[in-house]
This record gives sequence, structure tokens and C-alpha cells, in this order.
Amino acid sequence: MTAPKVYKTEAIVLKRINLGEADKILTLYTPNLGKLSAIAKGVRRPKSKMGGHLELLTHSSLMLARGQNLDIITQSETISSFLPLRGDLWRASLAIYAAELVEQLTAEHVENYPVYKLFLDTLHQLCEAQDGELTLRYFELNLLTHLGYKPELHYCLGCKSPLEPTANFFSASGGGVLCPACREKEPQSQHISLNALKVMRFLQQSDYPRASRVRLNAELSRELESLMRHYIRYILEREVKSVAWLDRLRKEG
Repeated sequence: MTAPKVYKTEAIVLKRINLGEADKILTLYTPNLGKLSAIAKGVRRPKSKMGGHLELLTHSSLMLARGQNLDIITQSETISSFLPLRGDLWRASLAIYAAELVEQLTAEHVENYPVYKLFLDTLHQLCEAQDGELTLRYFELNLLTHLGYKPELHYCLGCKSPLEPTANFFSASGGGVLCPACREKEPQSQHISLNALKVMRFLQQSDYPRASRVRLNAELSRELESLMRHYIRYILEREVKSVAWLDRLRKEG
């Protein structure tokens, strides 16, 4: 069956790159088509009717025409622009980090509705959440789960025994936790406290309303961030670019 030449989809704008004098190439994440790239012609012109509907992190309804190399956006209408993110640099930066993770960890044209729903819910949550970093930890853990990288947090990777309520060790290469006795098999593993392990388990098993009730002190928040960064860096084989920006913003208060 021949694919239709014109099709409609919802999409969240992950990335924008200038093309020529007036166009942009957009990276989009959609509910049923996964990640895709498309051209928005003339969108950088001041009188463009589509410009405001195709901003970074905008959730829009789009009409696209199939092109020879990239599809072309012909119509756009905003569903949500997530206004609280636009006026808050910290919240916006957290959302850009989440978008970068989706863009970096997913392949083009691979449908994954749970990833789309998680990302959309995360943008809404970042507009309202008191603790945006807790929201990111929830997002990271559940994104990795939906993409096949769910860390093992209940049984030791080495001996397969249930983890004891003590300090254990997180192995990025193994994708989970090692007990103290098995730690020597993975000297690069990172210490994980009992509280961090409990929080990660809870975030894996909860929805956003339940997860948002967790309260983290600064030390535990930094530990969770370090563990997730370490694991994501191992998966991507590089650092997420927006991490440096988040560190700078936090340092500057």
C-alpha cells in the first residue's frame, strides 16, 4: 500500500537547525512515527504564519507533505507552548536537557508511544513541579526503561541475590547494581547509598503524581544526578551537551 503524500501528526519540537536564508530543519518527536526530521520552509521570515507554532519544545499539530529527502511541513497549529518554561531559564534548561536525551537516545522512524507520552508529560510537569530535578530523575529512569536500558535495582548483577539494605555499587556497564561482595568484578562501579537505591526503585514504579511527593535533600539529589549521568554517559559514549549549561546555571545560583 502506497503511503499518502500528505499526512497529519502531533509532534514536539526537539531541535531546530537553520537551512539557507529562511528555512529550518526541525527534529520532531511524534506519537506514532517516532522521531523524524522535516523542513519548515520560510519559517525564519518575519511574516511566516508557522514560526510561532514551531518553536523549540512546542507541542503542535502538523500537516506534512512527503519530500524526496525530507518531508515538508505545510501547516502547523500550537497545542501547547508550555508558557511557564518560556519565562523561567532554569525550567527551560531542564526541558531542553530532556529534549536532548530523547533526540540522542532514539532512532528515526521508530514508533515508541510510551516515550512520546513520557516526554509530553514531563514538559507539563516541568511547568508545575517544585523540584524540577526530581522530575528529570523520574524522566531519565523511565525513558531508559522504555528504550530497553532499564537498570536492575533489585538483584545483584553478579550473584543474582536480592540486594541487602546496605551500601551497594552501581555498574553502568552492567546496567544495574552489584552487592559489596561482587563489586571487585567491576572496579569502575559507583557507590550507591541505600536511600538513593530506594528512591530509584520508587521512581521506576510510580506515576508522576506519586513521584512528585518525594522530597530530596541536596546530598541525595546530587548523588542521584551523578548516578544517572554516569549511566547515560556510558550508553551514549559521550556527555549530554546541555549538562555543562545546567552545571553553570546551578553554580551561578
